[in-house]
Amino acid sequence: MRFLGLDLGSVTCGVAISDPLGMIARTYETVRFSENDYDTCLKRILEIIRLEQPEKIVLGLPRHMNGDVGIRGEISMEFKSMLEEETDVPVILWDERLTTKAAERILIQANVSRKKRKKVIDQMAAVQILQSYLDSM
Repeated sequence: MRFLGLDLGSVTCGVAISDPLGMIARTYETVRFSENDYDTCLKRILEIIRLEQPEKIVLGLPRHMNGDVGIRGEISMEFKSMLEEETDVPVILWDERLTTKAAERILIQANVSRKKRKKVIDQMAAVQILQSYLDSM
């Protein structure tokens, strides 16, 4: 059972994928697009879905620390609707609070340079989102 994890930002979308058993998340790619051009992002994500055939998509839902959903969370919910209109793959919204911080901490501990961290941070955040979901199952 394969899963796809997404960390949607305003100009990038980190993508992670699970192993075929659905136990371990790994980085896949960072989709880059013009600011707030979610149609371009959606197009690439749909290509990845066709290629990888995931059973489920786990999309990070940004929340404020008090649990409220802000503008970024509303954008993620809208992107979820866009995905559901274009594919039959179920999309699960998953709390992504502090995933980018955790991903950055892992990269710093691994002595990854700031320049290299910037290139992979979104993928690592997607891994954190997806792995958190897989661990909960």
